[in-house]
Amino acid sequence: MQPSAAMREYLAEIYRLEEETTTVSTTSLAERLNVSAPAVPRMLKRLRNAGYVKHIPYQGFELTELGRLEALKEIRRHRILEVFLVNIMGFSWDETHELADDLGKGLNDIITQRMAAMTNHPRRCPHGEPIPDAEGQLPPIVDSCIMNLGVGSKGQVSRVRTHDAERLQYFATLGLVPGATYEIVGRAPFNGPMRLHVEREDVVIGVELTKLLWVTNEDV
Repeated sequence: MQPSAAMREYLAEIYRLEEETTTVSTTSLAERLNVSAPAVPRMLKRLRNAGYVKHIPYQGFELTELGRLEALKEIRRHRILEVFLVNIMGFSWDETHELADDLGKGLNDIITQRMAAMTNHPRRCPHGEPIPDAEGQLPPIVDSCIMNLGVGSKGQVSRVRTHDAERLQYFATLGLVPGATYEIVGRAPFNGPMRLHVEREDVVIGVELTKLLWVTNEDV
């Protein structure tokens, strides 16, 4: 069976949560999707019966191979729509995630392919996240979280891993957007603030923001 729009939304969010943890709890899924706690087990039952997820006793749920494929196809639609909203419609990157969530419910593969063609078949969304191809395969990306790098490391911003509008706006004011060049020029001990040279400016970011900033390193 082809998953409904609601099922696709759940599968995509489970995939995103699995990037952070091995299995997904009903509580974390309810929080991410902003739905009531009782609604999640009902949908997970539908997804399990359709072969998209499996339950791991005492741990939570995880995607099956079929579920992962459908999740990546939905993430492709979402990220191409985000690119379309920015490049064609002129929205800012901090506006796109929620808009894509709302508009994506009626999106099909034909419209997605047309939007991809109109935006020159993008490989990344406005936040730098990779866009799966039409077969649900992710392009390879070699990057790392900047908080794991030391003073002297330099390269380019690869991804900004948040959907929070205020944080995205702040990153933009600092010039920390995908493609920007950076160099770590200072770092306080014990996970203190990090000082970066970004393009032609020096900026300081705290540990909570360094967790969200993924970069390519010239030394890799």
